[in-house]
Amino acid sequence: MSVHVKTTINGDQVEFVCGADEPLLDVLRNRLGLTGAKEGCGTGDCGACSVILDGRLVCSCLVLGAEMDGRSVETIEGMADGAKLHPLQQQFIDNAALQCGVCTPGFLMAAQALLRKNPDPTEEDIRFGLAGNLCRCTGYDKIVRAVQAAAKEMRG
Repeated sequence: MSVHVKTTINGDQVEFVCGADEPLLDVLRNRLGLTGAKEGCGTGDCGACSVILDGRLVCSCLVLGAEMDGRSVETIEGMADGAKLHPLQQQFIDNAALQCGVCTPGFLMAAQALLRKNPDPTEEDIRFGLAGNLCRCTGYDKIVRAVQAAAKEMRG
């Protein structure tokens, strides 16, 4: 069975048709060409597919595309302002907080969700806020430092 969905993705009104049981991750990647979110596990355990849904961080592999009707989704593709990187993105580069890149979009979305709720997080807050995201390449210290630096920059 197919479902017609009207939603907002990265501030743009979007319509699509998807299967009733099709994960949001597959809709984003295969139907809408938004390939930033990655499938790492397909079970919500790694965070590689993280997006912000109605202001809340979620694993897009666990949410159905059909549930998006009337809702708002933010993906990594909407983070930068044109060619100008978001401070989180720039700090990930400056702090060497990425390597292969599979987990990076999920970490960035999780960090953005965290900083919206807590613009001045402690290291413990950051580690807790990113706990649902796994990285097999860099470890976590550089990622935490990047989020700390971005938080400081964003506070001015």
